[in-house]
Amino acid sequence: MGDIVVNGEAHFFEGVEKLLEIWFAKSESSSGEGDARMASREQWESILDHVHCKILNVVESGAQVAYLLSESSLFVSKRRIILKTCGTTLCLQALPYILDLMKKHCGLDVVADCFYSRKNFMKPNQQPHPHKTFQDEIVYLDQMLSASASYCLGRMNGDCWFLYTLNHAGNMSLPAVVEPDQTLEILMTDLDQDVMSQFTLWDAEGKKKNQDVVTKESGIADLIPKSELSVCLFDPCGYSLNGLLPKGEYWTIHITPEKDFSYVSFETNLLTKDYSSLIHKVLDVFKPGKFTMTLFASKTAPVDTSEWLLKGPCLDGFARLDSQVAQLLHYSLFYTNFAKKV
Repeated sequence: MGDIVVNGEAHFFEGVEKLLEIWFAKSESSSGEGDARMASREQWESILDHVHCKILNVVESGAQVAYLLSESSLFVSKRRIILKTCGTTLCLQALPYILDLMKKHCGLDVVADCFYSRKNFMKPNQQPHPHKTFQDEIVYLDQMLSASASYCLGRMNGDCWFLYTLNHAGNMSLPAVVEPDQTLEILMTDLDQDVMSQFTLWDAEGKKKNQDVVTKESGIADLIPKSELSVCLFDPCGYSLNGLLPKGEYWTIHITPEKDFSYVSFETNLLTKDYSSLIHKVLDVFKPGKFTMTLFASKTAPVDTSEWLLKGPCLDGFARLDSQVAQLLHYSLFYTNFAKKV
């Protein structure tokens, strides 16, 4: 998460991530294992070269491999790949290489579902093609995937969130993801600078901080206890975490602490009926001025989507600016945007 200088402009880093999630299936004609975890670290490193990021660390559970990247995270489970990258990385450039790797080395030759999502960038003009506009990203994705559907939730002249996915309603031959699947994202801006000051590599006396101590003292370690963690505190500032639970659940945090463009993302697929306690803990740790929250839940997920549909989460001290719902064939998508009350 190093410095970015464009045409002599002052330092800026785009913390907002590009998030690509692909679900695979194995056709009857495939002779492979049907397991994405068969891909090696070296094979992923080769793909990530095209994205312009590197693997820093790896943790594994029985169900999943989590790679901590120089710009965010990569999660690999049996049938699902999640690639999340920030800055000016070329996340979508990985897609054709991932499809080829899964087919030739893992026996996964069918794309069952694909989701590409992101919040609106702070400085979209600094992004490389095709990431300057969501429309350009749609065109790029449509070259490799068919029967797509694209959405924008939120305000076109303010905070919004984009989603590209496969159109199962328009192509009933696509296989469905049948296992319970739900993802909560909390994308935070205008963060408390006393909180953000923790996420620098060097303290006021010029001594290097211990990243595990920062994880504990900041309260991050207590968000989802009993997780296998991989952490990086960047030089001079910035922080990333991947957390794994035994049953294939993950959580991840990425922090851009600089005052003028502070940004924190929290994401998890923790299978729970109620996220209220976790949401409150995340907000207490980071103290954002504004945040966008999305919940993406399959029809078989345990989360109580009816409550979200009727009223969404109630958060003391915050005003809900927007709330929207999109009902897809196999998923429900809930979008909310909040700002601190003054």
